[in-house]
This record gives sequence, structure tokens and C-alpha cells, in this order.
Amino acid sequence: MIRKFISRVLRRKPASTANEPAILAVAQHGLRREQISRGGQNTVTTLQENGYQAYIVGGAVRDLLAGLTPKDFDIATNATPEQVRHCFRRARIIGRRFQIVHVSIGAETLEVTTFRGHHGEHTGNKAQTDEQGRVLRDNVFGSQEEDAARRDFTVNALYYDPSSEIITDYHHGVADLRQKTLRMIGDPKTRYREDPVRMLRAVRLAAKLGLTIDPAASRPIREMSELIDNVPPSRLFDEMLKLLTSGHALRCVAQLREEGLHKGLLPLLDVILEQPLGERFVLLALAATDRRVEEGKPISPGFLFATLLWHEVLAKWTLFKSRGEPATLALFLAMDEVLDVQAGKLAITRRIAGDIKDIWALQPRFEQRSGKRPYGILEQPRFKAGYDFLLLRAESGEVEQEISVWWSDFLHANDEGRAAMLLPPAAGETKKRRRRRRTPAATRQYPNAPQ
Repeated sequence: MIRKFISRVLRRKPASTANEPAILAVAQHGLRREQISRGGQNTVTTLQENGYQAYIVGGAVRDLLAGLTPKDFDIATNATPEQVRHCFRRARIIGRRFQIVHVSIGAETLEVTTFRGHHGEHTGNKAQTDEQGRVLRDNVFGSQEEDAARRDFTVNALYYDPSSEIITDYHHGVADLRQKTLRMIGDPKTRYREDPVRMLRAVRLAAKLGLTIDPAASRPIREMSELIDNVPPSRLFDEMLKLLTSGHALRCVAQLREEGLHKGLLPLLDVILEQPLGERFVLLALAATDRRVEEGKPISPGFLFATLLWHEVLAKWTLFKSRGEPATLALFLAMDEVLDVQAGKLAITRRIAGDIKDIWALQPRFEQRSGKRPYGILEQPRFKAGYDFLLLRAESGEVEQEISVWWSDFLHANDEGRAAMLLPPAAGETKKRRRRRRTPAATRQYPNAPQ
């Protein structure tokens, strides 16, 4: 009676009963410990031997249940980052938004996170947020149940113990995966406000796993898409790279359009979906990327982004030439302007931006098929990427097939065959006298520039 009276006076809600998780044995889910990497098994075992709880968690469990091969194995534990670090010889704490530990075992690096707790006014643990509600810093630790509630989608809130081969499932994620449904944990609007990248993640996971986004999670995306503008460019770049190299890039792009995320989300997506001239070229590039992922071949981010932005470069290049700029200088001005605009959304690294420019700068040079010029092009470090880019342009109808066929034959011919293939100098072309001259700034910055 006294407790009820005090609770009524203070207007506190009675404590809710614990959310009992589903405990699924191997006979119910079919996931075996042998499917976990050696590093993942050793990390979990070491933490458990030191008296801590530890589980394979999230995407690895989800992908294995879906019949896919995980790229990595993440671990969740009740040990704090400092406690985790002391359990391993090669471990370091990273992260500002939420601290995690990178544990190195052989060539494998495992990401270990401490169970996250609830944050908010009613808990006394308030995360640092911005004006839109995006969580900036949050190192609140908690229980496994709280950690499950903090995860984004039910299919990501699965905990697998390799030692017992048991899955702990707090939010019916296994059932949702079997029912082909992507469902948000908690209120979708609140969760998107905490981290707008979850909207992109929903699209990627739905496309990758063949899931239908639950209407409650899908409905707010259109009205909240502008929150993407508030995401740091580096995080947005990482998420877009995951989306475009997931092996389901074509499906992801279609899903972005369906969810209303393409308009104004990223300059490059506007280019992809709203330029009819470049749409076929981009779709061919994405299809080729998906094939390479399926075949287990490496993917070049520089090549991928070069294809996505190429027709924007072509439009700018034409504009600068119409203003009287020399063709070579006009190309470099167009390249810089397009990448500068894109940098406002995506933090494309300097190395990747350099690869992109090299691929673009090679394209006019493929028209040079006389004298010694073709031999010089073959020696360029990015020749293979530039050549593959040319093949896509020819397949999409942007350039004549005859050019790509010539370069394919020239590439595979012997010395005598190559010499016989060289075209005569173009009409009106005069032999230039050799003289010392200063190298133009554009050529010094872009060594692949047409001479």
C-alpha cells in the first residue's frame, strides 16, 4: 500500500516486466559454430573464459540465417571497452560516437562492442544530440536486453553463442527474416531522427535480403529524407559505398526511388535517375559491379563513382567548351567542379578522387590511334580501368563501337600487329617541332591529360 501511494504521488509508472527473449536451439535455426570464423570463435571464447558474456551479433547472424556469407563477424559483450582490451594482446579502443574495440587475431580484425543501455531523460543517461535529434555521442552501457532494444531492425538484434549454438532473439528477428519482412525496433520516426543513415540502411538490407520494408518503417522515410543532409559526409560515403557494392546495386537504386530517397539525397543519385542520356550507361555499370561481386572479384570504388558522375562531367565539359575554353582545360575544369559539388555530400577520399580523374582524363586519349600515342596510353597506370570505362561507353552507345573494338584488338595484338593497326595522322595534322616548354599546370596535376 505504501509503495502504491508513493508511486501515485510521484506519478511514476510501475517498472515493466522484462522482455523474455526467444531461446532458439540449433535444431530450430540450423546455424553451426563451424560457420563462424576462427577469429570470431576465439574472441567469444576468450571473453567467456574471462567471466564475461559474449555473442556473435547483428549482420553476421542475419546473413548466415539468410544463406549468405558474412563479410565480418561482430561481437557484443557485457565487458567494458577497457576490460575487453585487457583480455587480448592485440586490441585497441576506437570511436567517439560510441567506443568499440578492434581485436586482431591473425589477419582478422573483430569489432567488439559493449552492450548499449537506454538513454533519455527518464533514465538519467542523456546522449549528446544535435538540434534534429541525431545522436552525436553515446557511451551508455547496459544489459543485453537494452542492447537489443537499441539496435535498428529486428533482423539485426540476434545474438549467437558459438559454444552452445543458441540464438537469443528479443524481437522476433528470426521470424521476420523467414517472413521476408524488415521491421524497425521502436518508433521509426524516433529511430530515423537518432540516425538518418538508417533510412539508407533499410533500403540496402531490403534489397540485399529480398525483404519488404514494414509499412510502419517505410511510411516516414519520404517526409524525413531531408535529415540525410545532416549526416557527416564521411558516414554517408561509407553507407553509399556499402549500398553500391552490396551486389544488389541495381535493386538498391530502384528501391531508393520507390522510397523517395533519390530526389535531393545525393547529387550523384539525381544524376543517375534523372539524366536519360546517362541512365543506360550507369545501369550497365551497376549491373557489371553486381556481377563482379557475385563472382568474388574486387571492386574499384574509383571506377564505380567515375561511372556515376561521368555524364555530369560531360555536360559541364560541353558548357566550358561552348564558352571558348580549350578542350583539355575545359575537361579538367568540369572534373573539378563536379567533384567539388559532390564533396559537399560525400567525403570521397583523395586517393579515390585521383583514380576517378585518371579514368576520366584517359577517355579523350582513346581517340588518338596514330603514331606513338597508343603505346603511351597502354603504359598509363590506370589504363585497364580507363579501357573498361571505354567499353561501357561503347556498349551504352555513347561512342562508336569501332573505337572499343580497335583498342581491344590493339591491346591483345603482338608488336607487328600493333604497328600495322596504327592509323595515319589526321588530315591537317602537322609534325610538331621539338622544343622545351613549360608543362601546363593542368598537365602537371593530371598526368593522363591529352597532349
